[in-house]
Amino acid sequence: MYKEIKEKFNNLEKKLVDPKITNNPQEIAKVAQEHASLKKTIDLINEIEKLEENYSNNLNIIKQEKEEEIKKMAQEDNQNIEETLEKLKNQLKEEINPKNPNDKRNAIVEIRAGAGGDEGAIFAADLAKMYLKFCEKYNWQTETINQNFIGVGGYKEIIFMVKGDGAYGDLKYEAGTHRVQRIPETEKQGRVHTSTATVIVLPEAKEIDVSINNNDLRIDSFCSSGPGGQSVNTTQSAIRITHLPTGTTVSCQDQKSQHQNKDKAMQILRSRLLAKEEEERISQESETRKKQIGEGDRSDKIRTYNFPQDRITDHRIQKSWHSIDSILEGNLEPLINNLKEELS
Repeated sequence: MYKEIKEKFNNLEKKLVDPKITNNPQEIAKVAQEHASLKKTIDLINEIEKLEENYSNNLNIIKQEKEEEIKKMAQEDNQNIEETLEKLKNQLKEEINPKNPNDKRNAIVEIRAGAGGDEGAIFAADLAKMYLKFCEKYNWQTETINQNFIGVGGYKEIIFMVKGDGAYGDLKYEAGTHRVQRIPETEKQGRVHTSTATVIVLPEAKEIDVSINNNDLRIDSFCSSGPGGQSVNTTQSAIRITHLPTGTTVSCQDQKSQHQNKDKAMQILRSRLLAKEEEERISQESETRKKQIGEGDRSDKIRTYNFPQDRITDHRIQKSWHSIDSILEGNLEPLINNLKEELS
């Protein structure tokens, strides 16, 4: 099995320098993507083979060595090697036959204010900051694709890309309606309000993943707007793309030019269509996009952030954590690790 994987990897490396491939942008992108996804598998195989060789050498020492102390050291070393090999082989198995191949992809995160008016928008901004800080801890690159502010310091909507190995595999568990219970900064009476924000997490789709016919697109341009809806420029730089066969609509106005907004909008559209295709093809373990966003209603929730009790509860696994402030600073590992164990 290892031999076949190595041969495939070597063939991909040859293709990367083959003029017939390098002169074809779509083909070279496809080959480069395959090569990158196989690199971790090859590294694991090389590490496993090195440990297996050390294990075999230790067996020879145990068999031939007369000095008991040296034999004992070889035996102890092999015990450690056995434990390490088991872990590495399990990792390799997951690499070769991943439960969800999309888990290795970059992610597109969409956050929108739900119920609760201004407080819902402020909560959407809190969630965005939490995810961006989480990404920063793992040195994942983030890029804002589109954002729509409201005047109180919140987001009506924010969409950003997360570039990093396994980004979608971790962040997909955040998809759904998040509910917050706290006293809003705008509330003078000191009453606890309940508000929501919705989170959608999509695996990034490349052009090679989704074929889109330009004749199936309606592209409209308009002036970008700022807080309160006022126009912020006089050029028609904002873009709205409608995929006519599915009715999927994407708007982007955060980039500097119409061309950049169109590129970003197409990026989101491809990812939404890829997610739609996956939903139709197979009933995935992760929520479908429709289930992810829900209605943004207070009763439609995956997680509650209760500030008066300093408690976060994930309703999918019926588990709670304290220290809300720490978690909102991007320390999401306890939540995500528990969700992976329970939901994978």
